[in-house]
Amino acid sequence: MAPRRGENGAPPAGGDETARIVRALQDPARYPHAAGPIDVIETHISYVLLTGTYAYKLKKPLRLPFLDFSTLERRRRFCEAELELNQRFSPELYVDVVPIGGTPDAPEIGRTPAIEYAVKLVQFDPHATANRLVERGVLTAASVERFAETVAEFHLVAPPGEGRDPGRLALENVAELETALASAGVDYRVDDVAAFTRTAAEALEDEFAERHRTGAVRELHGDLHLENVVLHAGRLRAFDALEFDRALRSLDVIDEVAFLFMDFTAHTRPDLAHVFLNRYLEITGDYAGTACLAFYTLYRALVRAKVRAIKATQAGTPAAERVAPYLALARSLIRPRTPRLILTYGLSGSGKTTITGELVARLPAIRLRSDLERKRLAGIAPDTHEDLPVGEGRYSRHASDETYAALAAGAEAALAGGLDVIVDATFLSRDRRRAFAPVAGRHGATVAILACDAPEAELRRRIRARAAARSDASEATEAVLDAQLESAEPPTAEDRMPVIHVDTSERVDYDELVKALRRAT
Repeated sequence: MAPRRGENGAPPAGGDETARIVRALQDPARYPHAAGPIDVIETHISYVLLTGTYAYKLKKPLRLPFLDFSTLERRRRFCEAELELNQRFSPELYVDVVPIGGTPDAPEIGRTPAIEYAVKLVQFDPHATANRLVERGVLTAASVERFAETVAEFHLVAPPGEGRDPGRLALENVAELETALASAGVDYRVDDVAAFTRTAAEALEDEFAERHRTGAVRELHGDLHLENVVLHAGRLRAFDALEFDRALRSLDVIDEVAFLFMDFTAHTRPDLAHVFLNRYLEITGDYAGTACLAFYTLYRALVRAKVRAIKATQAGTPAAERVAPYLALARSLIRPRTPRLILTYGLSGSGKTTITGELVARLPAIRLRSDLERKRLAGIAPDTHEDLPVGEGRYSRHASDETYAALAAGAEAALAGGLDVIVDATFLSRDRRRAFAPVAGRHGATVAILACDAPEAELRRRIRARAAARSDASEATEAVLDAQLESAEPPTAEDRMPVIHVDTSERVDYDELVKALRRAT
């Protein structure tokens, strides 16, 4: 384990008892597993001893406005809280809370009575944190998707959190950012950012209240950015959750998602940002929350800029380069942009889901899938497969109306949140397509149709192969295809939307497809 670096890595110079314990614990002989010199990382609230196999994190005996570690008993309790909270995300990393006995100048790990406590963790490669993997260009979309699934599954069962006013917090953060940047010698005007934040918060006031009322505010990680995620044993793991203040880790689930979405974007990887967000939404179905995404993305960009400015000032190092990516992102977020809405058209087996899956990262955009939303409305798992009669059950006209209504609501929220949106559905009816034009219009979005085509023989082959593999949420059969062939209304000039055709039976040039979609929208 290697926590936040960039701070003082030298041995502690303080004269308090905890500092003496840390100095003494730099002797490798005090560990049965130490393989060499003991390194120390000191942050403003803790010491971390790196032994090669394990890391031991001790809390400083501090009382600050936002935490109180002033007594041994409180430090024990917060060590236990840190262990419990972080084992929710990374049980493989967080091992135990261990007492440290003996004397300050001759401490013994594991001995009682305790004179101090430490959280014991598996030490991981400091170059394997997500920010460093992104900087080296080695973080894969597959790893990010899998991590999104982990975060989504945790959010779905996380306990309710304390309610706070997001608008007030965001405005307070802007004021704190202004002070931090001035102290760090960074010239950056916050007036327009503050005005934008105030206006956005007022517009979202009812949405914030509804999110809280419906249980979207939960007790989460609280500090989930790329520096607090590590690739360990082949999987991304979150660490260093906020243990010292329940209020700080009580937030809207979309706020926490926005933190990572923002950080990927600030690291010039909007593709990974959208891969993460898209997979999270597919699992949770929380498309309604995306209406708040732009607000929280800006908020989190300014939080990171503030924290980096403060740390640079404390370390006596230049801050401008450290804060630049986040301030540049914030500036881009307050500029008007035109979102795009892309509707698919295609018979079952035409490759819509394959094509749009590639477009999530390439365009980039988020995608709503009718196959997933239909099953979500029915309360069944995405991998459920049943042989249902054509046009009956969850494929009845009424169920289809509900499915398209859910797709429209999700698209509306996402467009409001500043996202480009792909709606992956057959859209065989012109009326179905036309119903989305007002959705785009309300948010000034451009709209186009992506028509996926393939020969009928190829459609049938794909449907049979998919049914045999049961590897996709789609349950379409050849009987469904027969009905579609009779009723389909291909897009024409009457749709009053640009149409981009792609033959999915041939190799798809995605670079050219993206260019065509961008030109059309």
